[in-house]
Amino acid sequence: MSRDITPAVATALNASELQPAIFFEGEFPSGAVRIWTGVGPIDWDGKTWTGVGVLLGLGALEETSDVVASGTTVSLSGVPLDLVSLAINEARQGQAGRIWLALLSEERAIIADPVQAFTGRLDVPEIAQDGQSCRITISYESRLIDLSTARNWRYTHESQQVLHPGDRGFAHVTAIQDQEITWGRG
Repeated sequence: MSRDITPAVATALNASELQPAIFFEGEFPSGAVRIWTGVGPIDWDGKTWTGVGVLLGLGALEETSDVVASGTTVSLSGVPLDLVSLAINEARQGQAGRIWLALLSEERAIIADPVQAFTGRLDVPEIAQDGQSCRITISYESRLIDLSTARNWRYTHESQQVLHPGDRGFAHVTAIQDQEITWGRG
């Protein structure tokens, strides 16, 4: 898929040294977590992102022309053991997660318009630990995964009553489902 890039990004891509950065934002009940692959805090998009350096790991990011539900993983290693229970309690299926790919200037400024590489919803957290620290890996799935989920809602009076009690919008559906209607000239 072709993408529109700004002149500043095109110049950075043609430079002899490329300085990429990855930004991750995850929604959790206590608030958003914003981390990036650099060192120290950095401001972007009106938000402050915490640098975690090489402790942040990402799974493969796939982009195809097919309508396919692909996912990825985000992992953070070197997490102290006292924060593991916090991670377990905060992980909720369906919470949003986003990944951006950015380029940095020599002054460590973000070159305009990072590319949003992935948007998905939290699926499953996994924790692997040794004696001192652990690695937390969270799987994210694309919203397209919902295409394979069967829907239990139907266009019937009964289904409508579950959603909106007292609404009579579908009350006569069964009476007209086999009705033959002549449209135009008879």
